[in-house]
Amino acid sequence: MKHLLSTRDLDRDAALRILDTAEDMAATQQREVKKLPTLRGRTVVNLFFEDSTRTRISFEAAAKRLSADVINFAAKGSSVSKGESLQDTAQTLEAIGADGIVIRHWASGAPAVLAASGWIASSVVNAGDGTHEHPTQALLDAFTLRRRLHGEASRGRDLDGVSVLIVGDILHSRVARSNVWLLTTLGARVTLVGPPTLLPHGIGGWPVAAVHDLDAAIADTAPDAVMMLRVQRERMNEAFFPSAREYSAGWGLTSSRFRALPERAVVMHPGPMNRGFEIASEAADSPRSTVLEQVANGVSVRMAALYLTLAGGAE
Repeated sequence: MKHLLSTRDLDRDAALRILDTAEDMAATQQREVKKLPTLRGRTVVNLFFEDSTRTRISFEAAAKRLSADVINFAAKGSSVSKGESLQDTAQTLEAIGADGIVIRHWASGAPAVLAASGWIASSVVNAGDGTHEHPTQALLDAFTLRRRLHGEASRGRDLDGVSVLIVGDILHSRVARSNVWLLTTLGARVTLVGPPTLLPHGIGGWPVAAVHDLDAAIADTAPDAVMMLRVQRERMNEAFFPSAREYSAGWGLTSSRFRALPERAVVMHPGPMNRGFEIASEAADSPRSTVLEQVANGVSVRMAALYLTLAGGAE
């Protein structure tokens, strides 16, 4: 696999290959010496046009544990702020020896343009593009959920029949889109829940159910997992709901809703969390919360992504 741009491009076998490779990577992280020589001599550039903490650090840790050299490039304060194009930036990075480019960009489709343009020969991994996709986040979510459900027997297992609620700001969420395609490819039943103003147009063509009533969705679907999404106020230029209190009352995972979940249900969140708004601390801090597991598993999943794109999955 040359690039990782979208979960929509992955069939079941390709998705399972990444998840199973991540299992191998996770096993190496239990050793006293966590570094592998796999990408020694390769250079990975983290090219971030948007601010990030979790994703950038996770990719940096993943590349370093595979013994790659890492260059972190932030658009702010660089030539990009002087008007340099994506083409010129990418070609400059490749000229100094980049073998792989991990890109986060505010424009939907920017990683795909970079991969298909012919400007560079480097592998491209999408670390989030606009409101389009965030494939490694969806992969680490699936990895985490699979481990919670199947434990040590998760290798080779899909998510057939698993019920997942994705709740909140679907409209602006690249995480939600990537999870829709990946989870359904793996056999899960996905229900999107949110106010009418925060569900995308054209959602009728997606392989999911979409509803507005969170309490009814919990009762009707008996979910195995509830994935709460952050309300992305920075992408909003108008009012999508009257007040924070109303949003929390209608679509927040309050303490009472958390207690109404099936006992087996896990609580997921891509972070950062707005406690007391979209999720109660009781839910976020519960043993059924996978929030910190998702962060930890992100390193193994991104190690797998870099290994498969840069080393071609060689034995």
